[in-house]
Amino acid sequence: MILVTGGTGLVGCHLLYNLILNGKKVKALHRKNSNIEVVKKVFSYYSENSNNLFNKIDWVEGNINDITSLDNAFKNVDEVYHCAAFISFNNEDLNAMKKINIDGTANMINFALEKKVDKFCYVSTIAAVGEKKDSLIDEECEWKQNNNPYSETKHYAELEVWRGISEGLNAVIVNPGVIVGSGFWRRGSGAFITTVSRGINYYPTGKTGFICVKDVVSIMIKLMDKNVFSERFILVAENWSQKDFINSICKHLDIKPPKNKATKSIMYLGLYLDFFRSFFLNKKRRLSKAIIKSGQSKNEYCNKKIKNSLNHNFIKVEDSIIETCKNFKINLYQ
Repeated sequence: MILVTGGTGLVGCHLLYNLILNGKKVKALHRKNSNIEVVKKVFSYYSENSNNLFNKIDWVEGNINDITSLDNAFKNVDEVYHCAAFISFNNEDLNAMKKINIDGTANMINFALEKKVDKFCYVSTIAAVGEKKDSLIDEECEWKQNNNPYSETKHYAELEVWRGISEGLNAVIVNPGVIVGSGFWRRGSGAFITTVSRGINYYPTGKTGFICVKDVVSIMIKLMDKNVFSERFILVAENWSQKDFINSICKHLDIKPPKNKATKSIMYLGLYLDFFRSFFLNKKRRLSKAIIKSGQSKNEYCNKKIKNSLNHNFIKVEDSIIETCKNFKINLYQ
């Protein structure tokens, strides 16, 4: 039996689809108020048999910070894919991220050790990998404090996984770049596509690594099937500028791309305006220094380690954008 956390998120949802499609017995942990119907919706993008596939999932209500529900979820489990996370770049969410990303992962590791789980895969992020100037970033780059609350909590979550490994757990860590995929249009790269579809005037000047969600889940399953443990792997198909990423989205949504560069000074002006908007209208902040840094940073990532380990052929980022934009249009008119 396989246990998946974060099954109502982008990675977890596509992972469930792949596991069920291949005849695996799967439990999915979900919070009381989470929308599991979104999983069925995503399945429908890829199969006409989505309802039957969805009904094969054993949904277990609970969360990774509820010890009682975890005890129930881990019954008869041999493998675990831990995809659940709180993603935010705002410091006001730091405590919530610590509770979910760090404490929740510690709970998952403790139960995996106690229940003697055979295999454990943890979904981290390239934000938890260190940076290198003037060269490709690889798995050996040491993380440093960077005032990014998401990066910080995922780094310390990884340390919990390494603790589990030191205590005898067969575990592997994957560090995906920006994940492109369908079904979640209000968060992650899906929210970015939604924003671009409404028209934007400025583009960020940064560069980073991108990967299709299908590649992420395919690699996770391959690593577990091949018993590759005590390692971390950067998962990036290609390094793209954010301008090129936005232009590609615009092209496949048939809208005009932005022509103006979002310089650092412009982004900081936006930060201050966002502060006043939040203060006077009691709205949640949309911008943070971490978001500005992400939009300005030019980082390129090396994928040689995973290529050499699995001989994996990545889906082109452009092809992933085409499919995602197609499904975005379908979602608009349904």
